[in-house]
Amino acid sequence: MPLFHERKTEKSLVYIVPFLVVGLIFGIFIGRMWGASAASSGGATFASGTTKISGIGQSPPRDIAQTVEFKQFWEVWRLLEDKFYRQPIEQDQLFYGALRGLVAGLDDPYTSFFDPKDAEDFQISLDGKFSGIGAEIGMKDGRISVVAPLPETPAERAGLKPGDMIISVNGEETNGWSIEQAVSKIRGEQGTEVVLGIFRSDMELPPFDVTIIRDEIKLVSVRNIPRDDGIEHILVSSFNADTRESFSALVDEAVAKNPKGIILDLRNNPGGFLEVALYVAGEWVGDDVIVKERRQGVIFSELNGTGRNRLRGIPTVVLVNAGSASASEIVAGALQDYGVATIVGAQTFGKGSVQDYINLDDGSAVKITIAEWLTPNERVINEVGLTPDVVIEPTEQDYEEGKDIQLEEAVKILSGEERQR
Repeated sequence: MPLFHERKTEKSLVYIVPFLVVGLIFGIFIGRMWGASAASSGGATFASGTTKISGIGQSPPRDIAQTVEFKQFWEVWRLLEDKFYRQPIEQDQLFYGALRGLVAGLDDPYTSFFDPKDAEDFQISLDGKFSGIGAEIGMKDGRISVVAPLPETPAERAGLKPGDMIISVNGEETNGWSIEQAVSKIRGEQGTEVVLGIFRSDMELPPFDVTIIRDEIKLVSVRNIPRDDGIEHILVSSFNADTRESFSALVDEAVAKNPKGIILDLRNNPGGFLEVALYVAGEWVGDDVIVKERRQGVIFSELNGTGRNRLRGIPTVVLVNAGSASASEIVAGALQDYGVATIVGAQTFGKGSVQDYINLDDGSAVKITIAEWLTPNERVINEVGLTPDVVIEPTEQDYEEGKDIQLEEAVKILSGEERQR
């Protein structure tokens, strides 16, 4: 999912919405093209067929390379209009395709352009209710991959696992797709069918198809898993707008029981709002630094915990796996750096970058990676992930037998038992 600021961690996205940048992005692109090749029209509009292109009177930025010649852009545009075999050409399609290409030139999987329809769909997904399969996807090793299937969703019921590579959607190969393209293909109306081609690297099997019936996805972000051994098991499946209030209520209940330990389960948690991550981590470390933001090699800011420090001193184990990403990694990394929790599980996903999500005037939007997250001890998260203190990788047999060996290890640690080797 998308880190979010309101600042939002898509769920790793950050909403700052700098309006000056919005104007520059739009003006630079159109203004530079106009200044290079269309000045003869007077700098107001450029008419092509029946479509009038506006907003082309701005000057290009001073630092743009002199070798960048946008006359070629218009030359290719006109060649497509003249020679492409399917006519007429949708000029909006050409325009938005050009913007996608501009953004794709940065070769960053989390920097992307949304046309108005994609932007609307993306906004709907942030509300925590949408129709699809219920899996968070991201880019891993250049391929569209499952970050985490969300609890009690079609994706989980179909057996998708963190790390699964999605090599096709309804027979279309995903090679070269952006994350947003994959999401738009996988998401669909409730009750409809989507067929995913899956490659699972930890199995000696060829790629296989998984057929999933889409359903309405309603995210319940926090749950208490009842236990009778004095340990409180709190499952946080995402850091949504409602997570802070629900988590705070469960902390009140836990503290009232004077537990001998806390299990914070962040497995398959793909991230969410940065502010919620700061609050959750702050329940263990108060207002200490939770995460540092580095831009262009320089520490730009340090963000502190906002929680009420109610869990400080209570023995804690944090469970993570390959589906723990973004805000989950921020929380786990902070608790690990301060030594207030033992991290148990598998290497995390490695989504530690910051995105600005900027709405444009026509309903489209652009998402730009502007920074990366570091733990309080300045460990890099992005593309690396976190290594647990106790590494435990469930086997296929464990899954088949319904064993949760990571949870079992957490209980042993909190119960003071020796680890079984």
